[in-house]
This record gives sequence, structure tokens and C-alpha cells, in this order.
Amino acid sequence: MRPKPLLNILGALLSILGMTMIVPIFISYGYGESDLNGFLYSALICISIGLPVWIMTRHRRPLTNRDGFAIVTFSWIITAVAGALPFYFSGAIPNITDAFFESMSGVTTTGASIIGNTVTLPNLPNGIESLPHGILFWRSFIQWIGGMGIVVFYIAILPLLGVGGVQLFKAEVPGPVADKITPRVRETAKFLWIVYVGITTAEAIALMVAGMGVFDAICHSFTTMPTGGYSTKNASIGYYDSMAIQYIIIFFMFLAGINFTLHFHAIMGNMKSYFRDKEFLTYFGIIIVAGFLIFLSISVGENEWTEKHFRDSLFQTVAILTGTGYSTADYELWTYFAQFMLLFMMFIGGMGGSTTGGMKIVRIMLLFKYAAKETRRMLHLKAILPIRIGSRYIPEDVIRNTLGFFLFYISFFIFTTMVLTAMNIDLESAIGASASAIGNIGPSLGAFGPTDNYALLPTFGKWLLSFCMLLGRLEIFTVMVLFSRTFWK
Repeated sequence: MRPKPLLNILGALLSILGMTMIVPIFISYGYGESDLNGFLYSALICISIGLPVWIMTRHRRPLTNRDGFAIVTFSWIITAVAGALPFYFSGAIPNITDAFFESMSGVTTTGASIIGNTVTLPNLPNGIESLPHGILFWRSFIQWIGGMGIVVFYIAILPLLGVGGVQLFKAEVPGPVADKITPRVRETAKFLWIVYVGITTAEAIALMVAGMGVFDAICHSFTTMPTGGYSTKNASIGYYDSMAIQYIIIFFMFLAGINFTLHFHAIMGNMKSYFRDKEFLTYFGIIIVAGFLIFLSISVGENEWTEKHFRDSLFQTVAILTGTGYSTADYELWTYFAQFMLLFMMFIGGMGGSTTGGMKIVRIMLLFKYAAKETRRMLHLKAILPIRIGSRYIPEDVIRNTLGFFLFYISFFIFTTMVLTAMNIDLESAIGASASAIGNIGPSLGAFGPTDNYALLPTFGKWLLSFCMLLGRLEIFTVMVLFSRTFWK
């Protein structure tokens, strides 16, 4: 791995992040709030460090695979550090660990927050709603940037990477296979971001039409499409007692869980691309079945059949499956079966190539198909049994990658749960927090449920979950390869 390309791109990225702080600076100035200096200091630090580093390390050599893995991983870490600066310097989150946790949770679109506890943050007596508008916007904005991918954004706006951009694209895009819309990676990244911006804009307009204020509509559209889930209200979407607003957010969370290449094909006029995709049909089926079962469970449990129960069931199903993490109800008051279904969906996630967390539906499908293949092989030892999803042949290397990913995913989940229980956290809370962090969900179970937060989690636990969030967003291998001795030889 060569340090010069790494420093060059990190320097450019840091400079860009500093420049993006101009927007919350204007917001803070417009509202006349106390976070203005925090953003000014943060922007100055980012630009004064990033710009000289970028200028001094400029190069034109193609990137290697090793360069790609290192650049993607460190780009996300640097973005989380830069994202934490406004929280810290504004005084909104005066603790470095908490500021970094909030930022990493935002950047990785996890949505787990430490805001809301007056013991740890006495300066915020009304929780999230005590935050100044600039900080609220920044929380939403870093989720939006992280949704489609920091490096994909970089590839789309800067023609500096050349051929090496393909290494970065493959290392960052969620899913076992990085789909390319066009032969050129930069054009693919640009088209994906155009679709992303377009859908985000459509949601903001829809929310404003439904009665949500302009500022809140923008912030919630910034956190719906990346499936992040940061809200401007303590009660999340439950604050808005509006059927229209909640159904709009359900719809756009559903869109965010779909492979964005399908959205692109649909915009180009091929609407049938959705229904020809086996993963999409599975994704849609899971939502219908899980949503119905949860609705049935809570309706029977409370002996009350209402539209509100249906809406809450559908909302939480889509919110948890896609990893958005919004809430309209406290699902910990629901039946144990309903809670189990939600926990189960934390592991599944949405489609590959979407902004969702979890293992991704395509990987679950591959695991089942591989198990079926091995079962048939016991009867037909010499048979050639290819694995297909629809008409698409799946190469053996993708299957091996999926098996390795599944092993790592479950291993990290078990390890994190074990460490959290060693910190005297109850088993239910530890399981929920581990599944939520590595699946980039946000709310979990027990002490970290939808009406709670992560403020009282021990310091080491916050750093551990921050690492799990990074692992989950970059799909484990991109990060873990850096811990290999052969990587540094």
C-alpha cells in the first residue's frame, strides 16, 4: 500500500467536507444560534489540514486494490472524525467519545444516538429538540452523504481517480457484486447520485405537501433515503400524528431498500426491471409477510384491529428491514413474537446496491441456494450444479465471498454481544445493540430500544459499536483486509 495516493484522496476529502460546512454555517447564522463558531472552527481545521495535504501529494498513477481498500476505510474514519468536530466545538456534545459515536453512527447511516439523556448531556434538557438548527441539519447531512457512499460521491464529482476509481467503487458499494450501469465507473457513480438526489428531492416535496415544515422535510428526506433514521424530533416520526406523512416515509424507505440500478432502469423507461428481479420480489414478499404477521400478532395480543396497528406494523417492518430505524410506536410494548420478527429482520437488510444495512437479501438467497446445491450433490456426486438468481449465473468466487461474509458477520455479532455482557449489560440489550450496530439499524431492544438511547453505554462499548458500525457499512472485508499481515507487505 502506497501512502501518497491515500494522503492525496484523504486531503481532498477533508477539504470537501470543510467546504460543505458552509451550508450549516449559513443556517446557524440565519437562526442566530450558538453553533456558528463550532462550524467555523471545524471548517477551518478541515480545510487548513486537507488542502495542503492534497496539493503536496498530487499524483496520476492508477490505484491498486490495496490502495482501494485502505482509501475507502480511512476515508470513512476521517469523515466520521470531521463530522464529529461541529458536535464537539459547538458544545452540543462536549464529550469526544460521544461526539465520535454520534458522527460514526450518522456517517454509516446507523442512526444510533447518544442524545436524549439529561444526565450525560444536561445542556440539552429537551433532547434532540434542544439542538440548534445547524447541528440538526449537519446530523442529517452526514447521513445523506454516507448513504450512497462517501467515495462514490468523490468519484462522481472529481475526475481525479482515473482507472483506479473501480477499486474504490468495488470496495464501498454494498452487496456481493458492484453493478455498473455504464462501462465507466465515474459515469456509473454520477448516475447513481443523480437518482439519489432526485428521489431525495421528491420526498422532501411530498413531505412539505403533506404538512411537514420545510426544514424538517429536508432533514427527514436526508435521513430517509440513506436509511439513516436521525430525526429532528425526540419521538421520531411518531411526533407527526399524520397518516399522510407516515405513509410517505414508508414508501420512500421502501424505495431506499431497492437496488439503485433498478431505479435507474425504471427512470430510463424500463419499469418491468423491478418485477423481473428475483431479489426485488423476495424483498417485497418479506415486507408483506413480516408486516402481516406483526400486525396479526399485536392485533390479537391487544384484541384490537385498527388502521393504526396496520400502519405501525408496516412502518416498523420497513424501518427495521431497511435499517432506517425511524419509529412511530414503542415496539418493545408489542408481543414477544413481533419483537423477534423485528430482531430477525435486523440481520436480513434490504437489497444489494441499496443504502440499507444487514447482510442483504441477495446473500441470504445465495446461502439457501448453496445449501440446496450441496444437498442435491449428495445424490448426484458428479453433477455440475450452477447457482442462479433468476437468469443470472453466480460465479464461485461470489459464493465463497458470501460464505466468508456470513461467517465473519455472525462471529462479530457473537463477539460484540459477549463483550457487552461482560460490561454487565443484560443479554437482551447486548444482543439488540450488537445486531443493530453491525446491521446499521439504530434502535434495538432492551436498554437501547426505540424510546431509549446509547448515552449510558460504557466508553469502551461506544468505541466497540462504532467499529461495528464501520464494519457493517463497509461489509466487513474492506476493513478486515487491513488487519492482514500480507496487506502491509
